[in-house]
Amino acid sequence: MPQAEHGVGFPPFDASTFASQLLWLAITFGLFYWIMKNVALPRIAGILEDRRDRIAGDLAEADRLKRDTDEAIAAYEQALAEARAKARGIAHDTREKLKAENDARREKAEAGIATKLSEAEARIASIKTEALAQVGEIATETSSALVEALIGKTPTKTDLNKAVKAAME
Repeated sequence: MPQAEHGVGFPPFDASTFASQLLWLAITFGLFYWIMKNVALPRIAGILEDRRDRIAGDLAEADRLKRDTDEAIAAYEQALAEARAKARGIAHDTREKLKAENDARREKAEAGIATKLSEAEARIASIKTEALAQVGEIATETSSALVEALIGKTPTKTDLNKAVKAAME
């Protein structure tokens, strides 16, 4: 097949069709330009503006939430500090109250012990006095029994009293 049957060759490279190709190129470019300018670019610009607004809104919301969180943390720390101070105050008051109660009980117990001690000392003194009063009598009886057992004769009361008095001095 010769080239004459098919024409001149590849059409875009045919110089006789350059003018029509340039015309259709200009029409197609103008149509695409108009579609891009009036349809595609406004939609893309709207989408970009919506994104920008959404991002700005999200950033503003994040900033607001961060401030709220910081305020909540500060309020929590303040409440925690107040609670600790109140707990320390309650513990101090309780310690003071218990110390006062213990001091009062201790003083009451010491007073009771002091009273019992003085009563015991008085009783011991009276028992001692009684015992000392009876020492002479017991010594006299014992001496009488010993002399009677040794000599076989009961001594007189005056002799026993003199002997006991002499021994006690």
